[in-house]
Amino acid sequence: MSDQDDQSFLALVNAGAGSAKADAVDAVVGELGRAGDVELRRTGSLDELREALLGADGRRIVLMGGDGSLHAALQLLWDARRTWEVGPLGIVPLGTGNDLARSLRLPLDPVAAARLVTTGRPRGLELLVDSHDRITVNTVHAGIGASATAKAQRLKKGLKALAYPVGAAWAGISAGRGFRVRVEVDGNVVAPGPEPVLMVGIGIGGTIGGGAPLVPGADPHDGVADVVVSTSTGPLARLGFAAGLRRGVHVERQDVTTAAGKVVEITAESGTFRLNSDGEVTDHQTTERFEMHADVWRVVCP
Repeated sequence: MSDQDDQSFLALVNAGAGSAKADAVDAVVGELGRAGDVELRRTGSLDELREALLGADGRRIVLMGGDGSLHAALQLLWDARRTWEVGPLGIVPLGTGNDLARSLRLPLDPVAAARLVTTGRPRGLELLVDSHDRITVNTVHAGIGASATAKAQRLKKGLKALAYPVGAAWAGISAGRGFRVRVEVDGNVVAPGPEPVLMVGIGIGGTIGGGAPLVPGADPHDGVADVVVSTSTGPLARLGFAAGLRRGVHVERQDVTTAAGKVVEITAESGTFRLNSDGEVTDHQTTERFEMHADVWRVVCP
């Protein structure tokens, strides 16, 4: 270890994690135990998770789970205004997608990820915060993304990491004529409103759904949000966008616009839209404002 001698760890995992992950959890605890004392706590509710996060008492918190678990923990810490004070977090990916871990180039093997927790270096990360004080740690998207999430949930058991790309293609083919929204990035209009939009994506990390590169090249450390707006609303265009999304070449299409900035605003010109933040789909709404907050939490990185 470099500067992590005599360290103590508080390892947190969802109590509802399946038996298939039990061996991985045991292996992670064993690896952490090589570097110091470890307490494993299985949390069964948000209240239990909050109590554990805020009661770490200087121990390094190690979050074992997927993007949803990470999102839940960071939302609780953000609400308590303790995202920085709890110290650098260790992340051991145990989910299906693990997209933020991919963007951070963390090992996807649980034991290797646990080893990095004890030897890596802390790096500051950003959070995207909306007008309802809801945080996003990886990506938030409107339009086809909400439909793709619903489809992916049905496909997840059989297709695993391919669930999101296939769900996106399915949703793209079956989508209507898009939705009309105005998108502004730092006050500059990216989507003017009259032209139907298929999808608006805002990324801290670059991928969604287990590796689909929604925002290629997004950097979780650069302090800006990367935005992708697709107007691929025709039947063939929708199919082409979905195929391109899987390969990360959708941003090269003429009906796709990209931008980057610190403040992103989405306003419905007609109807409503729903948002998918780190896999969690919101209720219908007519407007939302996102602001980037740089260096507000830390993760142990390679």
